[in-house]
Amino acid sequence: MRPLVASIDLAAVRHNYALAKRCAPGRQAFAVVKANAYGHGLREVVTALFDEADGFAVACLEEAAQVRAMHGRARILLLEGCFEVGEYRMAAQLQLDVVLHSALQVEQLLASELARPVNVWLKLDSGMHRLGLDEATLRDCHARLQGAAQVAELNLLSHFACADERGHSLTELQLERFLDVLDLPFDQRSLANSAAVLMIPAAHMDWLRPGIMLYGASPFAELSAAELGLQPVMSLTAELIAVREIAAGETVGYGAGWQAERPARIGTVSCGYADGYPRHAPAGTPVWVAGVSVPLVGRVSMDMLCVDLSDHPGAEVGDAVELWGANLSVDRVAQASGTIGYELLTKVTARVPRRYR
Repeated sequence: MRPLVASIDLAAVRHNYALAKRCAPGRQAFAVVKANAYGHGLREVVTALFDEADGFAVACLEEAAQVRAMHGRARILLLEGCFEVGEYRMAAQLQLDVVLHSALQVEQLLASELARPVNVWLKLDSGMHRLGLDEATLRDCHARLQGAAQVAELNLLSHFACADERGHSLTELQLERFLDVLDLPFDQRSLANSAAVLMIPAAHMDWLRPGIMLYGASPFAELSAAELGLQPVMSLTAELIAVREIAAGETVGYGAGWQAERPARIGTVSCGYADGYPRHAPAGTPVWVAGVSVPLVGRVSMDMLCVDLSDHPGAEVGDAVELWGANLSVDRVAQASGTIGYELLTKVTARVPRRYR
């Protein structure tokens, strides 16, 4: 079989969730498992956190149904809410916590006949301007929802835009706007994403929403996951499948974009952009080969990529390669590629087998 695998350390997921809880003693936490648990496997991550997690957060009804099929008791937060009127009945049947981020969604819920009331989370647009209600509309919707037959708990939620940039002025402004509406009676409140869980105690409120930190990646450009006490969850590993010598002046890969400045020893690795490795990763992006960091060279292909082994003469065909994992953090690869760890983890494709331990 093709030598490429994503190894998932489920004990590390549990460690990282416990770390989030230790950051905010007494608070509860929705483990964010949307997008197939950030590419790690929804079923396996939910199972690993079955007894630990206070709840789970997902993006859509399909994901919520999968989690409910595995866990009959956990609270499940539907982060984007429902997309049409008929979904509210299913949300009630699945006993979901439902976000309402628009006046239209409020109207749809109030027009629905539900078998049981749902926990509602009114989303305040505190400054990100992606989803959410402005303060005046939120106050109006709160008055309409309070005591409605469709509503069990009436809660408040918002989302930070720049919590990963420590000291950003918008973060303080968003926190102030959130606090400004707490004169309204809410049952529960939630504001803290991973960055805020780790660095903004004032944002911890009643429920945390740890996402990227669960998977052992850092939300901060200047702080590594290891410095934050997080453990890497995914190791994407391959092998050297070929090694060749080229002369100075020869080129490597499509487009002949990389040229050897000296005689070079080039290794070919069994991973490419069809597996989720970033095609736009530039020459120099680190790759861990047989215990040593070596630079990527040439353009990443669909099924392969190349590395410069000139300073690693002991490397040979069959040697282990880590694209990211315990020895080479996904954040370091992402930074070299001009992106974020979130994107790399979620883009590992279905053709890469997952192995769980």
